[in-house]
Amino acid sequence: MKDRYLGFVNSPFGTSIARTLGLPKPEVLRRHRADQPEFGGMATIGAGPSPVLFDAILGVLSAVGMTGVAHDSAPGWLPVAARHGAMSGRFEPRSRDAAPADRVHALIFDATGIAESGELHAAYAFFHDAMRSVARSGRIVVFGRAPSCSANPRTATAQRALEGLVRSLGKEARNGITANLVQIDDGADIDATLRFFLSPRSAYVSGQVVHIAAAGDVIPADWSRALAGKRALVTGAARGIGASIAAVLAQHGAIVTGLDTEAARDALDQTMLSIEDLSPSNGAHAALLADIAMPEAAAEIAMALAAAGGIDIVVHNAGITRDKTIARMSGELWDSVIDVNLSAQERIDDALLAQNVLRAGGRIIAVSSISGIAGNRGQTNYATSKAGVIGRVLSMAPVLKASDIAINAVAPGFIETQMTARMPFGVREAGRRLNSMGQGGLPVDVAETVAWLANPGSAGITGNVLRVCGQSLLGA
Repeated sequence: MKDRYLGFVNSPFGTSIARTLGLPKPEVLRRHRADQPEFGGMATIGAGPSPVLFDAILGVLSAVGMTGVAHDSAPGWLPVAARHGAMSGRFEPRSRDAAPADRVHALIFDATGIAESGELHAAYAFFHDAMRSVARSGRIVVFGRAPSCSANPRTATAQRALEGLVRSLGKEARNGITANLVQIDDGADIDATLRFFLSPRSAYVSGQVVHIAAAGDVIPADWSRALAGKRALVTGAARGIGASIAAVLAQHGAIVTGLDTEAARDALDQTMLSIEDLSPSNGAHAALLADIAMPEAAAEIAMALAAAGGIDIVVHNAGITRDKTIARMSGELWDSVIDVNLSAQERIDDALLAQNVLRAGGRIIAVSSISGIAGNRGQTNYATSKAGVIGRVLSMAPVLKASDIAINAVAPGFIETQMTARMPFGVREAGRRLNSMGQGGLPVDVAETVAWLANPGSAGITGNVLRVCGQSLLGA
């Protein structure tokens, strides 16, 4: 459903009215478009004491065609840039009124060396100088360490403080600017993650914390087709978020099997035909009909995928809602939601793993919800199932690591779909506005996040839950 308020306040007449009446004016987010450059412009680099990522950051910026300019907090940046023969310079603050061409696209702060709370002043100095210089739909990325892996309590304390910093920056920045924290272990590869957070593909992901461990990441030969040769299963693929996930994975090069029920046959066929038109695969994209609530479905799905040569990516998107307060909810409504949204995922993965259908180096990506984080009135069954999905990701990550399989979850907030279009007006508007972006997300926002987690360069990301919610106030 179209967000009429967003369109109105960004029209010439609406902009004037919004300014006169003091109405909020959400930014029209810059999302990935094939006819527009994905990257470009300048990134301002800052750092605390003893940064370790300058070479890695410079490598990514050079590869995507961005120029890094050094803030006073990062005196080591210019020697690194000179050693690599990269164009660079010193950062000069810009005002909010500066021309778009004079603004920086991104702020990148290396906080990996911050070892105690007094050293957090370097972060203050950097963002105090640089925040007003960020262009609309710009990006803020802070690199730190996982507090649990810190050498001592003082370091863990300072590193945990970065979460509050980043989430506050996301709420202060406005204008479609996102802010995210990436916690790295020694030897972790940041390439895929920094590309994602710098790109318009992450337009609705803000205020998030990602942990990257050292792993056998594979750098794609072609980042625009990073999933080339991979086979993916997407459940609930007939429409909405599932259809968008299937399409985006195919655009990134994956061969997609879209799964849905017999009742959704026509919609699923249409989705798979449209994917074939966008990303031809000589008929390798396929539709698979199954009711995942049936006990025998998991074995049948595993058999079908094994016959096709196995699978590399499993996206558990299928889900249902049966809303009532728990006092009015029947046992049948409770059981059906838990079974489809949670238990079916367990059965399917068990079957795929038992028969070695999910190959080593594979990815499992589950779609949870911010309802599973914050709860929701009238959705005790749904929130319970989605919280269970998060619990499953956290508990299965160390188990699957031995098989070189990563498992993560995305937790969408308010996404513009047919389901949310049926909400009462007041509830729908509240869902759209109660986040830092002041608007609902689109199915493609969830899909692009799934594609990043499926990327071969994201092997070190496992056991993470990423909210795709525009930094919603719910559960924050």
